[in-house]
Amino acid sequence: MRIKNLIAVLLIFSSVIQANAQQKKYIVHTVAFYNFENLFDTINNPNFDEEWTPKGLQRWTAPKYKQKLENLSKVLMQIGTNDQQKEAPTLIGGSEIENRGVLEDLVKQPNIVKNDYGIVHFDSPDKRGIDVALLYQKKHFKPTSSVNIPLIIYRGNANEKDKETEEDRIDKDKIEITHDNRVYTRDILLVTGFLDGEEINIMVNHWPSRSGGEKKSSPFREAAGRLSKKIMDSIYKVNPNAKIITMGDYNDGSYNKSIKEGIGAKLKKSEVKPFGIFNPFEQMAKDGHASLFYRDSGDIFDQIMVSETLIKPDFSTFQYWKAGIYNKPFMIEKFGRYAGYPLRHSENEIGYSDHFPVYIYLIKEVK
Repeated sequence: MRIKNLIAVLLIFSSVIQANAQQKKYIVHTVAFYNFENLFDTINNPNFDEEWTPKGLQRWTAPKYKQKLENLSKVLMQIGTNDQQKEAPTLIGGSEIENRGVLEDLVKQPNIVKNDYGIVHFDSPDKRGIDVALLYQKKHFKPTSSVNIPLIIYRGNANEKDKETEEDRIDKDKIEITHDNRVYTRDILLVTGFLDGEEINIMVNHWPSRSGGEKKSSPFREAAGRLSKKIMDSIYKVNPNAKIITMGDYNDGSYNKSIKEGIGAKLKKSEVKPFGIFNPFEQMAKDGHASLFYRDSGDIFDQIMVSETLIKPDFSTFQYWKAGIYNKPFMIEKFGRYAGYPLRHSENEIGYSDHFPVYIYLIKEVK
């Protein structure tokens, strides 16, 4: 009888523990990144956008532009949503954006406007006239500072280690902005602000492409990785406990030198030391997932990485929970040689993008 009574007590105790665990509540915020793939308006501006005009190669008309905005807004409002998470992303990093105007058109779309997104955007010197930006829900995120940090690289010396300070590089840029060997690419966007009262730093990237081949162009992305690490180190000098999220289309996989050595991103949380970075998308790549496809090979160039300060076991402040790739059936090409690829713009159809968006959840326990 005593044994039976003891078992009964233990079962009751176990049930109480489970009930208490189930009663825990969390604030959840989705942080997303999406390569919008050529989000251009129809106006011919002095930024090499002739292709994306009514008379250009793409025959980019007002109806096509409108459809593109509708398609993007449909995806953005669904990223990361499920039975548990009903809310649209709080923070959205974007790339391949022509100007601020297209973002203003995007956040005014009927299914987005209710979320009241703010915009952080700077023009980059990119030769294609495309930029990166951050959208944020104003009710949850309050920016305190933002800056665009140029990636200054030259053909022929991109392999050299960065010996200059960032101030030296910026001064050099002012002098040699017309240098014939300069590779004009996207700036890195750094935004600092308060997410429901908690300070967080967000970096949005779109690293140099693989134009000319992966090996030949790799030094440019390695330089981007070193610059990204310098930016993070400068943040830590001001605040050793800073929380940092770096996201973007890196045009490299998690296994490439630019990310593994440049940023120093780690596969496992246990490997991440103070001031280090955890990359949840490395395991996804190992498991065969993809955010884009090229020549029938899938990879994850779109990644969101988080600082060591965001992978703590204490959820009394915002911490990383889990990550995902948003690739619902309506976003996927169903027929032809590109079946299974992201459904993108073609002569006959205005799709979404040639990339799938990626996202992470940040959670904090409600006491």
